[in-house]
Amino acid sequence: MGAHSAMTRAFNAELQASSGLTVTDFEVLRRLSTAPDGAMRRVDLAAAVGLTPSGITRLLDGLQASGLVAKRLCTSDARVTYAELTPAGRAAMLAAAESHLAGLTALFGELYEPDEVDTLIALLSRLPGAEDTEDACPGAGGG
Repeated sequence: MGAHSAMTRAFNAELQASSGLTVTDFEVLRRLSTAPDGAMRRVDLAAAVGLTPSGITRLLDGLQASGLVAKRLCTSDARVTYAELTPAGRAAMLAAAESHLAGLTALFGELYEPDEVDTLIALLSRLPGAEDTEDACPGAGGG
C-alpha cells in the first residue's frame, strides 16, 4: 500500500504539472476512450475506477466544466445517465498518456531490468481487475 500511495502521489504531481489532470481524471478519460461510443453509464464508470456515486459525480462535474466529458441522458430510461468523452477530452487524454507513459517507463526502467518488467507485467496481470486494463495506454504506440 505504501508503494502504491507513493507512486500515485508522484504520478499525480507529474500529470498535474504536465496536463492539469489527476491520475483518477486520466483513468476516467482512458476508460471512456476505450468504451463503445466513448461513453459509459456513470455507475459503471464509478465502479471501474473505484469511486463512490457521489465521488464520480464530483469528478465528472469538474471534467464536464473543463469540456473534457459531456453528460448524456439515456433515451429509454430517464434514471440512467452516461459520461461521454468529448473530442477535447480525447485529445487531453492522449496528450497526458504520453507524459504518463514516460513517467511509468522512467520509474520502472530505473528499478528493473527489461526481463524483470516483463515478469512483473505477467504476475500483475493475474490480479483481479487486471483484465479491465487492456489498451491501458492509448496513444503509447502499442504499449
